[in-house]
Amino acid sequence: MVNTKITLCGIEIDNPVIPASGTFGYGQEFAELYDINILGTFSFKGTTKDPRFGNPTPRIAETASGMLNCVGLQNPGVEHVISHELPELKKIFNKPVMANVSGFSVEDYAYTCELLDKEEQVGWLEVNISCPNVHGGGMSFGTCPKNAAEVVKAVKAVTTKPVIIKLTPNVTDIAEIARAVESEGADGVSLINTLSGMRINLKNKKPILSITTGGLSGPCTFPVALRCVWQVYNAVKIPIVGMGGVTTAEDVIEMMLAGATAVQVGAANLVDPFASKKIIEALPEAMTKYGINNLSDIIGGAH
Repeated sequence: MVNTKITLCGIEIDNPVIPASGTFGYGQEFAELYDINILGTFSFKGTTKDPRFGNPTPRIAETASGMLNCVGLQNPGVEHVISHELPELKKIFNKPVMANVSGFSVEDYAYTCELLDKEEQVGWLEVNISCPNVHGGGMSFGTCPKNAAEVVKAVKAVTTKPVIIKLTPNVTDIAEIARAVESEGADGVSLINTLSGMRINLKNKKPILSITTGGLSGPCTFPVALRCVWQVYNAVKIPIVGMGGVTTAEDVIEMMLAGATAVQVGAANLVDPFASKKIIEALPEAMTKYGINNLSDIIGGAH
């Protein structure tokens, strides 16, 4: 029998498949469809210090083999997440959850992470310094090694749980950013966030998205994501959570061969709410097909 278990930053999980932040809410909607305890874990909706309504509509646009979004970190704020979402989650999910955190200043990140670090069900803090859909924060930290390192330093000073930094592909050298966050004590990195893109409405000759540009996700991003995981694996020693266009069990294996310890599934969940479940159920057969007994043995195996 094949073994799908992996260890991510010291925490063992049943399989490496993790629904990505922003595509799985806080788990409630998906729990109505299937037992979400089949998941390795999931990364909940990006949470900020204060509640956010997000960007004006329209904030979704279709494109070939993918989609654009500029949702803008809509969320109820960290205090509501702690008082309401996490207690509700505990009723349906009996594993550690990954808390995704966004901010608009170093102080924002530290404040939100410090609160979530105290929550029993939070296993990892996934710190998003790479959101392309907000102004005055998000990706501005992730495109500069010095700024990225400052966020890590501040968060690590007030937390005890593993801190995984989510990186943007919208840089010249993603490995440089990865090295910077590792140097300040990041326990892992997750990559990639969405690629910056846009669409134009031919009828009114205006950009489709309300803020002109948004984040491109979906199968079209997979080769870019795989390249980034490959490069970062060669640059750092900390674990990598790979994501970007993952839709099949074979994609998971390919990501792990490139260097990912775990693999997030994003846009696929929006197309098919059972996508992550199907990938997990297909993993054993795919492992057998390619002669893999233990998934953890193949991490970085293509190097």
